[in-house]
Amino acid sequence: MPVDFHLSPPEEGIRKAAAGFTAGPLKDAKKTYMQYQHHHEKFQSTRPLYHQAVAGGLIKGQIPPRLGGAGGSLMEAVLLVEEMYRVEPAASLTIFSTGLGLTPMNLTGKPEHKEFLEPFLSGKGEPLASMVFSELGGVANWLEKGAPGLNTTATLEGDEWVLNGEKIWATNSAGWDFEGADLQCVVCRVANPSSDEPADAIMILLVTIADIRHNALGAFKVLRHVPTAGHTACSGPHIKYTNLRVPAKNVLCPPGTGAPIVSGAFDCTAVPVGAMSVGIMRAAFDAALAFAKSDNRRGAADLLTRQAVADLLSGIKMQTEACRALTWKAANCLENGPGDYNARRELALAAKIYCSDACTKVVTEAINVVGITAYDADQPFADLLNTAMVLPIFDGGNVGIRRRHMQELMLSKDYDAWASTYGPSR
Repeated sequence: MPVDFHLSPPEEGIRKAAAGFTAGPLKDAKKTYMQYQHHHEKFQSTRPLYHQAVAGGLIKGQIPPRLGGAGGSLMEAVLLVEEMYRVEPAASLTIFSTGLGLTPMNLTGKPEHKEFLEPFLSGKGEPLASMVFSELGGVANWLEKGAPGLNTTATLEGDEWVLNGEKIWATNSAGWDFEGADLQCVVCRVANPSSDEPADAIMILLVTIADIRHNALGAFKVLRHVPTAGHTACSGPHIKYTNLRVPAKNVLCPPGTGAPIVSGAFDCTAVPVGAMSVGIMRAAFDAALAFAKSDNRRGAADLLTRQAVADLLSGIKMQTEACRALTWKAANCLENGPGDYNARRELALAAKIYCSDACTKVVTEAINVVGITAYDADQPFADLLNTAMVLPIFDGGNVGIRRRHMQELMLSKDYDAWASTYGPSR
């Protein structure tokens, strides 16, 4: 089969449907949420938009058909992410973070847990899911032997698990009313492990809004709404569990089985972060190009006739195209090969690292094209830069986590550098 970079009819249909959503409900989201002063109020103001996303199948589309959803390929997902991030990153992140919150369930695929997916399959309401992982002080070394590891613990008492600890940065974790998301996949460790290997203690507990309501007041609490430079209409607060009790059936991953699911979930999200980066780069290029074609800075000709400006813009365009090609390749490879899982995983990591690093550089170059006018808050460049700067440091920071994962792959005695391109060499 020849190499083909053309989209299939279903893929092109997804791209056009995404473009339609961005041209409709999504394009005016910022006008709505910027009417509010506080970060958490901006987030709450996007609830009607999220309702439309649910009704339009954007949540059900993040669950695979084998679990009752309508999800397609990872390639289709990255097309959707690029189109939406190009127009409105903040509201889009809330939608895609529900997908991340459901990813552990997608990966385990246990029939006995299907009841937890029902709110997300109905196409009704505004159900939020969250993968609750990050903690104060970071989690880059969470599996290092002899280190403190995760502070959030679960203790089995009779037929209930008792959850204690604090989390931060988990998008959607507090829900719309800040009393808890419809579903939280909480990564924690068993309080009394039988092994000194950190991974042997890691588990994932499912916490629903109904579980929280069955507990005493204060068992789940938002300690702080974290204001952020970008994604100003998202919610990733500092939260605390205090003797929060959930039924024993809520164990998604028993102790010793949680760490691979966490790793697999972040492998799945690495490629969409590449697509987020491409969406931001594309928006930066379009805005800078439009400015260069319409402004002359009091000169005799438009800026685009200046070689320095044209060089910057051509560089931005080439980097955007290169990052899209890498993201598409990584999406296809992660699901279809060639190579074993480690080879396919390496391209996903590469897409996250390379594209997010390139994104911050590209937005800065677009600002240099426009000059001082880019500093005007009515221009899009400040928002683009504020959004871009988080891409290398969230979803597993490039320096602290993602590059170390690539290092681990390369250190393996079985490392096959080009297996993801040509298949196994032996």
